[in-house]
Amino acid sequence: MVHPTFRLTSLLILCCSLLGCDSATKPDQVFQGKTMGTVWRVTVGGLTQEQAKQLPELIQHQLDQDDQELSTWKKDSWLSRFNQNPSLSPQPVSDNVAAIISSAMNVGRATEGAMDITVGPLVNLWGFGPNALPTHTPTDQQIVTAREKIGLAHLTLSETANGNFLRKDIPDLYVDLSTVGEGFAADHLARLMEQQGVRNYLVSVGGALISRGQHQAGHSWRVAVQKPTDKLNQAQVVVDLQGHGISTSGDYRNYYELDGKRISHIIDPNSGRPINHHLVSATVIATTALEADAWDTGLMVLGTDKAKALALRHHLAVYLITKQGDNFVGWASPTFKTFIVDDSDR
Repeated sequence: MVHPTFRLTSLLILCCSLLGCDSATKPDQVFQGKTMGTVWRVTVGGLTQEQAKQLPELIQHQLDQDDQELSTWKKDSWLSRFNQNPSLSPQPVSDNVAAIISSAMNVGRATEGAMDITVGPLVNLWGFGPNALPTHTPTDQQIVTAREKIGLAHLTLSETANGNFLRKDIPDLYVDLSTVGEGFAADHLARLMEQQGVRNYLVSVGGALISRGQHQAGHSWRVAVQKPTDKLNQAQVVVDLQGHGISTSGDYRNYYELDGKRISHIIDPNSGRPINHHLVSATVIATTALEADAWDTGLMVLGTDKAKALALRHHLAVYLITKQGDNFVGWASPTFKTFIVDDSDR
């Protein structure tokens, strides 16, 4: 898990120029801005002049509301107040927060804790939360102490006739929703598009995307999973989203050096340490961007073999890139293959 500031998207939106669209075709309109320490981008077609005028403000307002609930960087956000409150009594929680926590906990259980939204103390210990980067590698005792404060078993979400409630059974449990916040926000923007009567759009918040319809050139929305290199705009595989959400988690760009070692931003809750294996990227396509965003982190923590087994067991649309020597090898689950665009179709 990581604050979006450290997360660079590994997905490339294929625009008209890459797809060879007719130059006479009216271009889509693109709006973009900043949120949650990352950037948002909305590409739409067929807007009226009034819609084009109002949409950017509506988008930013929606994202600001989400950030005010989910941020661990804002001390007055709902999540920060929950984390700072030592009370073990149930705390009322909005439908929005309940939805994101429920989805994250479901994936957390399916990955046997590999995706853990309570891993915040470890995220902070390794310098990927609001705290400053550590000057030295955390000690074994520091890791043990942090691990004593995490675990999905310590968090309970209850849905009652009087609303939703969230309860922790240890006072310093720290919930970090940054790993699923982008997917949640992307889905929110998709709902906003529908409410505004927009039927053709591609929405991205950081590394999470979701689409509906097609762009102005008449093509469906396509994105590329980038090759795991520091060079931009090199496609590993191209997919047709078919109205789905997509998210990629990878550790080949998001890291820092500490005591001569490369520190990945993805923390394994079981070991308490950054991952250290050959899986460099996990991409998931799902019905919602939130679901895709939750699964990709858990798969990255698990590593290649366990991630493959889980993808097959749950019929997930997953694409993994593993480093083998000096080469990068891709693996697509059977479900993911149904989204891949052949070179002849580009």
